[in-house]
Amino acid sequence: MTAPIGTLLILLCLLQIKHMFADYFLQTPRMLSGRGQYLHLGRAEHAGVHALGSVIAFLLVGAPLPFIVVIVILEWILHFHIDFWKARQCDQKQLDPFKPAFWRASGVDQALHQFTYVAMIWAWAEFAV
Repeated sequence: MTAPIGTLLILLCLLQIKHMFADYFLQTPRMLSGRGQYLHLGRAEHAGVHALGSVIAFLLVGAPLPFIVVIVILEWILHFHIDFWKARQCDQKQLDPFKPAFWRASGVDQALHQFTYVAMIWAWAEFAV
């Protein structure tokens, strides 16, 4: 395996670990309540936790600081809006974990986050390596 491929796989793992902690271990009650409002401080903080985790991941693989700043700002914007979409779906359709549509919305939400990581890794390989 070449060094860039190995580093790419490490970066992918770092982003997955970051995602697990940010989405499942580090959410506060403020991050989880009232998410259907567009201007929601908790969702902004949650997206910030993701962005901070990505800063750490990209620093660990030696990405240049200007690249990191741009990529995490873009990630913050995307994460904020992906989560807003899911919250609006759940609010408008009154979805809860006992309804199959809740899990479809959650699946789309998680897939969009994963596609974001694919794009971030592509950008890293294209512009930062």
